[in-house]
Amino acid sequence: MPYDFPAALASAATDTEAALDHLLTTGALQGPGDPPERLVAAMRHGSLNGGKRLRPLLLRQAAEVFGVPPARTVQAGLAVEMIHCYSLVHDDLPAMDNDDLRRGQPTVHRAYDDATAILAGDTLLTHAFGVLANDSLDADPAVRLRLVAELVAGAGAGGMAGGQMRDIEGETGFLTERAIAQMQAMKTGALIRASVRMGAILGGATDEELAGLTHYAEAAGRAFQLADDILDVVASPEVMGKATGKDAGAGKQTIVARIGLEAAQRQLGEMIHDALSALLPFGERAEGLRATAKFFAERQS
Repeated sequence: MPYDFPAALASAATDTEAALDHLLTTGALQGPGDPPERLVAAMRHGSLNGGKRLRPLLLRQAAEVFGVPPARTVQAGLAVEMIHCYSLVHDDLPAMDNDDLRRGQPTVHRAYDDATAILAGDTLLTHAFGVLANDSLDADPAVRLRLVAELVAGAGAGGMAGGQMRDIEGETGFLTERAIAQMQAMKTGALIRASVRMGAILGGATDEELAGLTHYAEAAGRAFQLADDILDVVASPEVMGKATGKDAGAGKQTIVARIGLEAAQRQLGEMIHDALSALLPFGERAEGLRATAKFFAERQS
């Protein structure tokens, strides 16, 4: 029976949305004091307004390679998605990308204000690690510690945050094609890599299996970012749900800008081939991951 990618994507999105809705309440986020309602509302605005939830899907699909049921992946996928959502809230700020629209609605700093958006992102980031630390995720504390360390690596200075810094530096200085690839592997690819590796860790992957899935994830991450850069050139804001054509206007250095649209599309095909080749040892168990890589190449938004 063929793998039903739309159904898998919808299922992961529904589960992640429900988990976010359950967690992002004043009752669930209690500390020594009561969470301010405005802060929680801003967090919900930046998290519960749609999105494909691709990173939780990748985590789920990697875990499924080892027979882990979807329900056991929801909590780890929630943590990854909270990191992703925080990064979008901060990236949209005037000091960063200065975007007014995200997923077809006003960005958090537009719906609220800059300070509230900063705090909303900070709080999503903080509570993501609380989700991973909770013993309901996995009974083995060693597994939970590995998941925390993996997400730190993907989101931190050597990953997503560092990649954003390199992107900012690239606005005022020349980047070689290799430096652009490194920046994008950190800014976008590192969290995709972390998602796949976290799913494999949940599944008890061997070192060899983890290495193979890491190769897949790195190639898929490169493909996802290149596809995004291509869409910024060819897609409309209505389809994308956000402003397009901003990379060139902001002086962003991308592979598309450096080598041209046609060459970038050829390179995208090569990246997808690389990702699919890495999955050969896993056979039919990796059909979900194959479908997601193909989706990265074919997506329209």
